[in-house]
This record gives sequence, structure tokens and C-alpha cells, in this order.
Amino acid sequence: MKKLILFIIASLMVLPVVFAQGKAGKTDTTTHINLYTCTKHPGVVTDRPGKCPICGMDLNLSQKELLKTQVTRTYTCPIHANVVSDKPGSCPKCGTSLTLSLKERMKADVVGAYVCPMHSDVKSDKPGKCPKCGMALAKKS
Repeated sequence: MKKLILFIIASLMVLPVVFAQGKAGKTDTTTHINLYTCTKHPGVVTDRPGKCPICGMDLNLSQKELLKTQVTRTYTCPIHANVVSDKPGSCPKCGTSLTLSLKERMKADVVGAYVCPMHSDVKSDKPGKCPKCGMALAKKS
């Protein structure tokens, strides 16, 4: 009887967390492409898991693909939180410019070693030019 009560309590605690993501309008809109490779034969690449045609070993997720998914940037509308894009642009609902998501801004603050002297919101992890004014990005001190 105690186990049944504990199970019911645990279920009631977990269910709101599971459904909260859907209610908040937070859905994953990015397209995920996974490439699988053989550890012994890196030239063998496929979009599905399976066996290597050369040696018969299991194909694993490519390290390059894992790294790319960690680096992908997302842009959001400051007004409509459910509008998400992997490229900068404008919101299809209101026309406002998309900005880096909060998570991406936090990553840029940590990684962003270069900033525009005129536009403090323009940051980069490598040297280059500001997309707004064309000035060279300065090393952050």
C-alpha cells in the first residue's frame, strides 16, 4: 500500500514537469541531422545507425556532428518567445529583428573575446568586422 501511494505521489510530481514544456510553447523547431561513422573507417558515413559495410562494426555518431549541434546558434524574437530561428533575420509575426537567445548571449559573453567599439551588443569569438558598421572588432579586455 505504501509503495502504491509513493508511486502516485511521484507520478503527480513528474507529470506537471513533462507537460510544462508544451504549455509554455517551447518546442524544438531545429532540424536535427545525425551522421554515423565507423571508428575504424572514418570514410564510411551514413545518416542511419547500422553496421560498417567494410568491417561489420556498429556505426557511432560522428564527433563532428556532435560538436556542430553544440555550437548551433539560435535567434529569438524579443516579443514572441516561440519564434526561433537558426539565422538572424526578422520575426514573421511582428517584423522585429531576431536577437541571440538568452542562452546564446550567455555563451557569447563567456566565449566572445572580440566586440565592436561602437556596438557593444556585437560580440564574436574570432576577429572580424562588425555587421552593423563595418569596424574591426576589438579584443575584449
